[in-house]
Amino acid sequence: MNSTRARNMMAMVQKQSGNIGASLATILFVWAILKDHFPSILNNYIKKHFHKLVRFVSPYIDITFHEQGETFSQNEAFSAIKSYLSTKASSWASSFKADFIKQSKSLILSVDDHEEVIDEFHGVKVWWVLENKQKHSKTQEKMYFKLSFLRRHREFIAGSYIDHVINEGKALALKNRQKRMYTNTPCIDWNNWKIKWNCVYFDHPATFDTLAMESKKKEEIMNDLKKFSEAKEYYAKIGKAWKRGYLLYGPPGTGKSTMIAAMANFLNYDVYDLELTIVKNNRELRSLLNYTSSKSLIVMEDIDCSLNLTGQRQSKSDSESKSNEVTLSGLLNFIDGLCSASGAERIVVFTTNHVDKLDPALIRRGRMDKHIEMSYCCFEAFKVLAKNYLDIDSHELFAEIDSLLAETNMTPADVAENIIPKSREEEDNIADSCLKNLIKALKEVKPVKGEEEERV
Repeated sequence: MNSTRARNMMAMVQKQSGNIGASLATILFVWAILKDHFPSILNNYIKKHFHKLVRFVSPYIDITFHEQGETFSQNEAFSAIKSYLSTKASSWASSFKADFIKQSKSLILSVDDHEEVIDEFHGVKVWWVLENKQKHSKTQEKMYFKLSFLRRHREFIAGSYIDHVINEGKALALKNRQKRMYTNTPCIDWNNWKIKWNCVYFDHPATFDTLAMESKKKEEIMNDLKKFSEAKEYYAKIGKAWKRGYLLYGPPGTGKSTMIAAMANFLNYDVYDLELTIVKNNRELRSLLNYTSSKSLIVMEDIDCSLNLTGQRQSKSDSESKSNEVTLSGLLNFIDGLCSASGAERIVVFTTNHVDKLDPALIRRGRMDKHIEMSYCCFEAFKVLAKNYLDIDSHELFAEIDSLLAETNMTPADVAENIIPKSREEEDNIADSCLKNLIKALKEVKPVKGEEEERV
């Protein structure tokens, strides 16, 4: 048993120590055989100082890239390295992790734990290994990549090679990007970013083409989003954080959530669905912001219902005494305070059914830069729905529907519900049947002339 252990340790030392390794391995081999005859204190002393000697004379250097950064947030370098090594794993590794990317309809291979991947750049060879360690038995495993290379290549690796890996990895990640939707959870261990946000793949089919809205308004929003996504140098020039606020307001059923999905698909951004009611205080709110990534939409739906944000801001003493609450002041700092500048290329989206109930300070320009009214269904929006649901561009009943929509407040959600076939009999003449259902519903909603005069 001692001989087997010694051979394994000798092989490890030979790999790390080059020409000097043979001599050190011989010493280690002898020590492994005889160590059972030494007192435990002496064994520990020899082991401790032998490892120091190996590190001192070894021609190799190791650099580690942890999954979590120094502030316990996700390390972008780790993600970039993971993407970069996915292109190398198939050539060198014998064990992989595979993930299916729906948009690209292909498998993405990544390095498995403890599996070594060899890379070569401008004639310099390096070794990558994905490792994990547990700081305490009750905590989750923390992953890190270990990069090993010859000491004489230190400047080249620390400069050109690592820059190459990070840039290539980010480009690959963007190419194979699969959008995700994150939701915050009540958190116990706030030192672990993974349990602050739960995530699933974001696969909502909504686009601006299928969004029930006037084409001119959609074009205006798309132009604004495109301009924002390409404005990195502009924001740096004017000295502002690269972020933008959107306020979507209107009655229920007017497509606010669908608009958010269309925005995410248009920009290819992740979505962070922030539920304010389970955030304990302003400190946790700031912490959640720190764990969001670039290229993301941070969404707070029904902001008027989430918190009591309709009154005046509390004084400092009042807010400090209520340390278990998210205050209006805390939310304002979240949007455009110093902590909001910790990331880049992020859009904050508020939705509300009652914009008049919100504190003006919350939705002023500069915080919510663009206000978008999500209104009742107009005829142009109806034609989009007719194309989506019935695959028709025109029909003899369209003129009557146009007239009724001009005099009736019906949401796009209600219009869509009325043009969905309700039975198999309707499928024989689907367009006629569904449009007649809609006309009937519009006539029931539309008040007769006498009722209108009485209400006035």
